Amino acid sequence: MSGALSKSDTTALVKEYALELGFDLVRITSAAEFGPDRAAALKRIQDGLMDGLPWYNAGRVCRGSRPQELLPGARSVICLGLNYYPEPSEASDYPDTSPAEPALSGKIARYAQGRDYHRVIKRRMRAYVAGLSQRLNKDLAARWYVDDGPMLDRAAAARAGLGWFGKNTNILTSELGSWVFLGQVVTDLTLEPDISSKKTCGSCVRCIDACPTGALVAPYVIDNSRCISHLTIENRGAIPKELRPLMLDWVFGCDICQEVCPVNRKAQPTAEPSFGKRGLEVVDLAELLELSEEGFRARFQGTPILRAKRVGLQRNACVALGNLKKTAAVPVLTQALRQGEPLVRSHAAWALGEIGGRTAQAALEQATQLENDPEVLAEIQDALAGLRQAPPTF
Repeated sequence: MSGALSKSDTTALVKEYALELGFDLVRITSAAEFGPDRAAALKRIQDGLMDGLPWYNAGRVCRGSRPQELLPGARSVICLGLNYYPEPSEASDYPDTSPAEPALSGKIARYAQGRDYHRVIKRRMRAYVAGLSQRLNKDLAARWYVDDGPMLDRAAAARAGLGWFGKNTNILTSELGSWVFLGQVVTDLTLEPDISSKKTCGSCVRCIDACPTGALVAPYVIDNSRCISHLTIENRGAIPKELRPLMLDWVFGCDICQEVCPVNRKAQPTAEPSFGKRGLEVVDLAELLELSEEGFRARFQGTPILRAKRVGLQRNACVALGNLKKTAAVPVLTQALRQGEPLVRSHAAWALGEIGGRTAQAALEQATQLENDPEVLAEIQDALAGLRQAPPTF
């Protein structure tokens, strides 16, 4: 019975039950406002570092920094962590090349290689709250969030001691590194809060040095408009030309700042089957460009990759092919230049210009006679101008 349990015993039950349900980490903080984090987030918006995310506005930040506003009567925030690190390949930790890879391959961020984590975690949090109500023999007032709600999830995780802010802006945990999904349950339970971690990144700046687009403009500060994850997922328009060559072969998200982080040497494979490998460590870029809308939905059903939309993913595939600079990509890019949506055609033109050669140039020249979209035509002409400055060699 809840009346028989002390605050300490209730806190212990809350934590034990979270682990019993399969969460890997659980810590608790109070429902006090996240004042300093709110100020930092508002400054990022004011400085233009969150450009491209119109939904991430001052109103959302202010609401998410006040647990009492999210749940009147809130007393505690239960911070949960779920490991998503997939089983490493036998060939290497995260192979760039292997005999099984397609000739024209692109990378998918690890978090998107399994099932959509929003559904997995929210389903488990719903069961968690219901189970707690039964075990405590009381109806809990609770609201739960993953990263698609207004809650300042990383602020809550840091204050609860679940981890600390890394210079790449991710939460780093002592146990599992940064390969952790975060969830929060705001509740009216009075619980014992945990102490914030005193750990820091020290003088390490590996993530900052490794970011190819320079999105980490300073320790703990990211320019969203330069981040490969934003460019390949949230961005619905053209990718800025100056950033395309820096995006390497990533087609959905990016793991570079996590891959180089020394804390992630402690990474352990997840025990959650929903986040196990599904053949998405790498994807066939030529196949992506040939997908119909129905094929796209069938191929990526139940994964976060649907968020990029088919056109967005095909745009990303064109950029990756341009960066690979393999002549084997010319036929599929030529087809995309003729049959794709305008956004895809424009990036296919850029990619053909990057690859170069007589065949690519001929495809671009033919497209100038067929194309009627002014933006696509401008991309084609820019690509041809670049090729004419460097005569083709094949």
